[in-house]
Amino acid sequence: MHIVIVNQSGKPIYEQIKSQIKEMILTGELKEGESLPSIRQLAKDLRISVITTSRAYSELEQEGFIATMQGKGCFVMTQNSEMMREQYLRRVEEHLSEAVRDARLAGIDNDTLQQMLTLLFQEGDKDA
Repeated sequence: MHIVIVNQSGKPIYEQIKSQIKEMILTGELKEGESLPSIRQLAKDLRISVITTSRAYSELEQEGFIATMQGKGCFVMTQNSEMMREQYLRRVEEHLSEAVRDARLAGIDNDTLQQMLTLLFQEGDKDA
């Protein structure tokens, strides 16, 4: 498992860890039932506090992405398809919100933005 910590990021380290692990789960890089490094091992590998890795794992567990089995470690949970859909919807909303902000700054109107989205969506159909 490869996690990159960016010290200059405005994002807290635990949040960087959490979002990267979540991304690996959503993309299938981490499979259901796969074990994660122990909290101590991840902290050692990243040269950060055990408290920081513990918080990232704790939040991932609260969100239903991982489960901790006492004495055995942390594992990727079986993903509920509805929960996965909600996570993807949230990600798409975030990206679209950012695109709308950029469009407004660039003076791009709603019709043009919708045409761009339609073209991108159709291009994705061709790649599938």
